[in-house]
Amino acid sequence: MTDERAATAAPEGAAKTRKGEQTRAQILETALVLFRERGYEETTMRAIAEAAGVAVGNAYYYFRSKEYLIQAFYQRSHDEHLAATGEILAAESDLRARLLGVMRAKIDTSMPYHRFAAVLFKTAADPKSPLNPFHEDSREIREKAIALFTEVLEGSTTRLRHAELRAELPHLLWMYEMGIVLYWIHDDSPGCRRTYHLLEHTVTLVVRLIALANLPLMRPLIRTTLELLGDLRGPHPPGEGGSELPDETDLDL
Repeated sequence: MTDERAATAAPEGAAKTRKGEQTRAQILETALVLFRERGYEETTMRAIAEAAGVAVGNAYYYFRSKEYLIQAFYQRSHDEHLAATGEILAAESDLRARLLGVMRAKIDTSMPYHRFAAVLFKTAADPKSPLNPFHEDSREIREKAIALFTEVLEGSTTRLRHAELRAELPHLLWMYEMGIVLYWIHDDSPGCRRTYHLLEHTVTLVVRLIALANLPLMRPLIRTTLELLGDLRGPHPPGEGGSELPDETDLDL
């Protein structure tokens, strides 16, 4: 291809990419509106395509099913949350400030979807639903969310000396976040102020518990907690985690 042809093809390719992104975003936005108005189960891909003004085949080109639409929504929500946490994580090293900032940002960025979240919960609460945050189909976005809590911990001045607990803590904090989100879904107070009030107090409690984990007297409780988490997760194949916990004399405390 000559330089002249390459220069012509580049803008055309960029224009097609932008148009494709716009079409994809339009389909997703339309789907969220219909899900909110009609419910998830009652909304079909055909109805979404018609409301978005695209062919049904075009809708399936961008999203293979309704489940993929929700996964795209999860990804967009995570991206918005991530963007909202950048400033607080860059400016703060205090663990409470970092954790509270991230948790508040989660609720702040979710507020536009409050009504939709209540509609989605009816389906996502089913443990077998691919929309459930704990389902295998949600693994990728779940791992990204857990990685954010790893960043919260690693960028703070608080140092947790217990290696096993340190590795488990980001997952535990993500589960804490899921509990707050569930409370928020059902919060009908003005501006969800009860949720924000709950955050202020529970984040303080969580940070104090993390600090206490470094005390030798907490050693038996930590061990019991980690064993319980291992039991809840079930057996792991060899080489994939779930190894036996070290003796108490080997713990890095």
